[in-house]
Amino acid sequence: MRFNPRPSSKNYHRRGFRLRGNTLVLLFVFFLIGLFLHYGGRTQPVVAFWNDFRQIIGLGRSKSESREDNPYKAPEPGQSERGGASSTESEASDTKGNAPSPSAGSPKIVRFDFEKQVDFMLPVSKSGNEIIRHEGYTLSYRDEYKDAEWVAYPLLDYETTGDADRKYEQFKPDPEVAIGTALPSDYTRSGYDRGHLAPAGDFKFSQRMMKETFFMSNITPQTPDFNRGIWKELEEQVRAWAIRDNGLYVITGAVLKPGLPTIGKTTEVSVPEKFYKVILYCNKPDIRMIGFLLDNKGATSSLKQFVVPVDQIEQLTGIDFFPKIPDDLERKLESKGRSEMVDEWFSN
Repeated sequence: MRFNPRPSSKNYHRRGFRLRGNTLVLLFVFFLIGLFLHYGGRTQPVVAFWNDFRQIIGLGRSKSESREDNPYKAPEPGQSERGGASSTESEASDTKGNAPSPSAGSPKIVRFDFEKQVDFMLPVSKSGNEIIRHEGYTLSYRDEYKDAEWVAYPLLDYETTGDADRKYEQFKPDPEVAIGTALPSDYTRSGYDRGHLAPAGDFKFSQRMMKETFFMSNITPQTPDFNRGIWKELEEQVRAWAIRDNGLYVITGAVLKPGLPTIGKTTEVSVPEKFYKVILYCNKPDIRMIGFLLDNKGATSSLKQFVVPVDQIEQLTGIDFFPKIPDDLERKLESKGRSEMVDEWFSN
């Protein structure tokens, strides 16, 4: 007679390694934490993850990510704008003088005596500000707002062209600001662009100087419609004038005042309601000045509609522009009305 063995009452264990359910859950949690740490600081974390996944499986980046229709797209902390390599120097000149001078073949520029004074173009402010000097520009930094109240630099015609490319750069804190600047991550998912005051496009002749424009001391919260619209248009207009006139003095800033809304995860960065530009052309005996005042929002009006007397910007900001110009001449330049300035600057 044949008997079948009785099943054992002991627990049966499969040979080999088997993860328990709670271990799988822990691994999944750690995986999610890793994804958050890696992509959490990106402006569009889901898009960034999807593009990385596409690259891993060999599909490349999505069309929406590879488009180059937004040169003001904010590079994320630790990542260049389009995955660029480390910066390389432009072969153009890396020197920047105190006053505009003509490039080769351009008509001779004759300087006024007051232009030859030290720090001629720097404004004077009543605030207890910190003056930061970089190779390409000088700025006045207001710690209570984590914004610059003005950025000043001469813009020569040849400086608007060259090999320097913003795709090699990333936003970073300014090491020259002793009290510390905002962090790039303070803008992440805030709804605001990291807007330049001294634009990268004004320093295309030198990669080193373009790199300086990505210091957070030169960056301010701007609405996307403003930064990529009318503000960009104004920057391009100023460069066109610099080429036409062989050089200009440019002062740009935010209108800072108590009670402004703020953004920021680590620091509180004030969101300006208005921005301005003051531009001066000098070629003795010719001299002219123009001011622009714009709200921090999108606009479809002509740039001419934003021209205002420089006196109005001074009253709004408490800043004295070009104080080393003789008083009588300064008053004449700064009190001109819109129509007169438009005729002087836009007619040619």
